[in-house]
Amino acid sequence: MGLIHIVFGQSSVPVLGEAIAMDEKMSGEIRCFEDDLSVGPLFILDTKEGRAGRRQFWQQLAGIEPVAPAAGEEPAAEEVTGDPDLFKSLKAQLKEDPEQEVWIWAGQNARDVCGYYWLVSQLYDFAGRIHIIYLNNLPFLNEKGAVFYPTHLHQILPKEFLKAKKLARPISLAEYELDGDEWHRLMNENAGIRLLEGGKKIKGEPTLFYDKELLAQSGKEFVKAWRVVQQVTGKLKYPVMDQFLGWRLKELIREGKLESRGDLKTIRDFEVKQPGETTENPTTTV
Repeated sequence: MGLIHIVFGQSSVPVLGEAIAMDEKMSGEIRCFEDDLSVGPLFILDTKEGRAGRRQFWQQLAGIEPVAPAAGEEPAAEEVTGDPDLFKSLKAQLKEDPEQEVWIWAGQNARDVCGYYWLVSQLYDFAGRIHIIYLNNLPFLNEKGAVFYPTHLHQILPKEFLKAKKLARPISLAEYELDGDEWHRLMNENAGIRLLEGGKKIKGEPTLFYDKELLAQSGKEFVKAWRVVQQVTGKLKYPVMDQFLGWRLKELIREGKLESRGDLKTIRDFEVKQPGETTENPTTTV
């Protein structure tokens, strides 16, 4: 019987898959939950209405999703709504096989931690069989042999995962209770975005949290929206999804706080600038 490895986001799958192939004790299947629970509404997410509200949020973001996501970027918004079905099948498998064990892998970022809270709030019945590997502020070696502190699983070399597996431990009964309570707090708070403050501490912020920075990176001349997004994410310790920041740019345009030209479908299709006269020549800024 193999393990079930759980990750949050497709970018973690290839490296973990390579690591599993190196060690037969880790053999098993990888289940990937796609929804990034660090952004968007969570209120009553354990109900049909809550899930419908979340789908609506993703539909809003889908309009500004990059046409062809680059390597490491996450899948299209409409692909993330299958998580409840994936969870249902996981639960069925655990009920069917009382020996089945699960390893949840989480990097030090809000997406993974929020995903962990969501899962642990629903897996109390399987206590002792659900393990957590939280790579919180741990040193790893990069390709050049230098020490670094990864925030995301996809930054870690496959062979380094073999060391990380030693950290696997069963989630304690106290954690099921405390972390389950934390998930319900996050749902009730229903913040626009959630940031990791360290450890497993999540802090909610309003949806417009990054608007000030997006405005600051937009000048008096037109510049590509993707470049504005890139400049903002480059300053952050924990990068935020391009789709989310692109949507915020679109909202700022709608509110008249920015001007645009081009098609507002994707962040590679339009440009933005601060309102007012522009002195630039007609050539496009790249």
